[in-house]
Amino acid sequence: MPSHLLPVESPKVPAQPGEGRKVQPAAEAIPFAGLRLVHAALRRDLVRLPNALRLLQPEDTVTAEAIQRHWDFVTAMLTCHHEQQDTRMWPLLRRFAPELRLLLNWLESDHHNLDHSFTRITTLVRIATRDPASAWSVAYAVEELAARLETHLRIEERQLLPRLDGVFPAGSRIGTLPELLDLLRAADGPGTSDALVWLLEGVDPVQIDRLLADCDDATARHWPHWRDTYARCTDELWGPQA
Repeated sequence: MPSHLLPVESPKVPAQPGEGRKVQPAAEAIPFAGLRLVHAALRRDLVRLPNALRLLQPEDTVTAEAIQRHWDFVTAMLTCHHEQQDTRMWPLLRRFAPELRLLLNWLESDHHNLDHSFTRITTLVRIATRDPASAWSVAYAVEELAARLETHLRIEERQLLPRLDGVFPAGSRIGTLPELLDLLRAADGPGTSDALVWLLEGVDPVQIDRLLADCDDATARHWPHWRDTYARCTDELWGPQA
C-alpha cells in the first residue's frame, strides 16, 4: 500500500502572541477513511493472494490453511464494507443527494453481484488449498475477480467520493474508520483487532497516529499488541514484512 494512501495534510495552528513554545496541531479525523482503507487493502491482497496460490506446494498444509483463512477474512471484510455502504451511507445519500440515486442503485446491485462472485471463488480457493495442482487456474480466477472489483472501486472513488463532502458535514462519523469498527463489533464477522491491522498495513505511521486518534482509547492502547500478533500470523503467507 502506498504511503500516500490518505493524502490529507495536517492542519496548521498558528502560534499565539506571547507563547514561548511551539503549538502542536490537533489530530483531525480523516473523512471517509473507512472506505478508503478498505479499498486499498482489498487491492493489496487481491494482488498478493494469486501469487501465494501459485507458490503453494503439495503437503504444505500450513500455508494452505493460512491462504484459506485469509481469503475467508478478506471476503468477510468486503461483506461488512458493502453493509456499511448499503445500510448506512446509501439511504442518506438517496435522501439528501437524490441526483445520485441511479448511481447508488447500480452500486448496490453490483455489491450483490460481487458478493456472489466472492462466494464462488471461495469454493475454488478451498479446492486449490486441498489440491495445489489446481492452484494456478484458481489464481487466474482471483485475478479476474480483482479486475472486476477494480472497476467498481474506481466508480465509487471518482464519481461518488468527491460528492460526499457536500452531503455529510465535517466531523460526521459516516464512512469513517470508527464507524466501520463499530459495525464489525456488532456483526458476527472479523474481529476488530485483525480488521484494524489489516486496514492499516503499509499506511504511513504519521497517518496511523491520526487514524488511531479518531478511535476509542482502548483501540489505540491495544494497537501495538494487535499489530505484532497479526504480523506473526501473516508471516506464514507473505513472509516477514520489511
